[in-house]
Amino acid sequence: MNFEKLLKQPNALPAAPKVVRKLMDTFNQEDVDLMYVASVIEDDPVLTAKLLKTANSAFFGLHRSVSNAKEAINMMGLIKVRALVIAASMGEGFHCVAGVNLNQFWRYSLNSANLSRYIALPIKIDESTAFTSGLVHGIGELVMHAAMPEAMLDLDRSIPMLDLKRSRAEQGLFGYSYAEVGAALAKEWRFPKKMIDAIHHQNAPFENDVYEPIAGVVHVASWRARAQEMSLGSEGLINTYPDSIGLALGIDPDIIVGEEIPSLTRESEAAEAA
Repeated sequence: MNFEKLLKQPNALPAAPKVVRKLMDTFNQEDVDLMYVASVIEDDPVLTAKLLKTANSAFFGLHRSVSNAKEAINMMGLIKVRALVIAASMGEGFHCVAGVNLNQFWRYSLNSANLSRYIALPIKIDESTAFTSGLVHGIGELVMHAAMPEAMLDLDRSIPMLDLKRSRAEQGLFGYSYAEVGAALAKEWRFPKKMIDAIHHQNAPFENDVYEPIAGVVHVASWRARAQEMSLGSEGLINTYPDSIGLALGIDPDIIVGEEIPSLTRESEAAEAA
């Protein structure tokens, strides 16, 4: 299925709910009113429930449980809460996707988000945009599975969804990958341009005419999160590390190549962000 036909499939690009449109506006605000954000989230009981389920999961390991959006923001911070609500909204139409282990997918996505922020901080890249981009960077996979399940299940059998070679396989088979599809959804939902570019160019961040460093951050973060899911050891990490991208960003490889780093988790009760 070509790219244009895929995007025209029923519900391929669902409309953004009101809560997400309001949260998107806060990305451009220097001083965000946290009480306002909490009230916006709590206007949507379904998304509030999903947020609280995620926040109280073993993945985040909070010292005490949270019972409302305000407590979640106080305990976790605006960056994480806002991103989790956006991701939950994006995943709302994908409760059950043939061939996709959604628990694993959202665990991987949360790891990618944490790693994106972990990488962004020391190189002074916007941590909020990095975290959110990392969390939703793979949403195109769910859209593709929903729109063309048979073709995707065939691909899954030969190249698992979280395999390091996945984007290349999709590009060769369809002429596009989850990155372009995810960016189309992000554009439909009026994400900030930096975020759209980061999602779009994540697989080849510096091989285009758009220089968006967050795309490079997401590339490295998602590589490491995939390596975690594949249980790559030290040799595998060293052999697959995207050193040209790490070098371009000024990343210290030692902080990301280690087998155990602070921003990774393998909790069996990983949160379901959507």
